[in-house]
Amino acid sequence: MQNKIKIQYYKSPVGELILGSFNEKLCLADWRYRKMRSTIDTRIKKGLNAEFIEESSTTIKKTIDQLNDYFNQKRTIFNIDLLFVGTDFQKTVWNELIKIPYGTTFSYLQLSNNLNNPKAIRAVASANGANSISILVPCHRIIGANGKLIGYAGGLPTKKKLLQLEGAIVDNQLKLFNNLNILD
Repeated sequence: MQNKIKIQYYKSPVGELILGSFNEKLCLADWRYRKMRSTIDTRIKKGLNAEFIEESSTTIKKTIDQLNDYFNQKRTIFNIDLLFVGTDFQKTVWNELIKIPYGTTFSYLQLSNNLNNPKAIRAVASANGANSISILVPCHRIIGANGKLIGYAGGLPTKKKLLQLEGAIVDNQLKLFNNLNILD
């Protein structure tokens, strides 16, 4: 019997996500209509030797509850078991993304420095773009070194709305340098 990744669609206030769980761990919370949709789906299916089946799970229900709390500003930290499907380097980047506090932004340079690999900015940016667990793994909190919003699978308007929700953007202005050592 083929392994199954249970998936459901979730309409958030900022766009539709596809949620997926495998063995009661969240392996997918990604923008349904992103450009890399088929690439991401193929990587996950291949990595888990599984196929998608539209079905709910305890993990998906818990994720929906926590996302609803997040969008209602009742949650700043998620408590979901995650399953990363990617290279070791990608997993390292995604684990570092989880450490970025709610309401703050980091640059790719700072993220690279935090990984003790300051010259890996492009590789870090690529891993960030390959993140398949949006919002819970907060790649939306990564901005350009110049403080501008750049690249996001859900689109820049969505990224802006998420950062506004978290208070990282106030009065249409990004709170620059709202974290420690952004220029390190």
